[in-house]
Amino acid sequence: MAQEFVESQIKGNKVVLFMKPSCPYCVMAKEVLLKYNFKPGHLELIDISGRKDMGSIQDYLQQITGARTVPRVFVGKKCVGGGTDVEELDNTGELQGLLEAISALQ
Repeated sequence: MAQEFVESQIKGNKVVLFMKPSCPYCVMAKEVLLKYNFKPGHLELIDISGRKDMGSIQDYLQQITGARTVPRVFVGKKCVGGGTDVEELDNTGELQGLLEAISALQ
């Protein structure tokens, strides 16, 4: 069930942030992403903190990304990492290129 949920969220040309609002790295990733002007429906912020399957989601994220912790940020189907990774990609300009490559920006 968690696998199907995650896979359904990361399909297509959009950016998906799996997060917990109380996590400072999740907040960091969210703030970086919100600086960009996304097309409608191309940015999904998914709070897993209140979900009954949270542990299973994190187990599956570990299986496909190598890390169980959130945030996990996907650009298209590719995981680009967590909060500090997204911040670094933004600082170097690489994040904008990744977002343009999937036509996520207005």
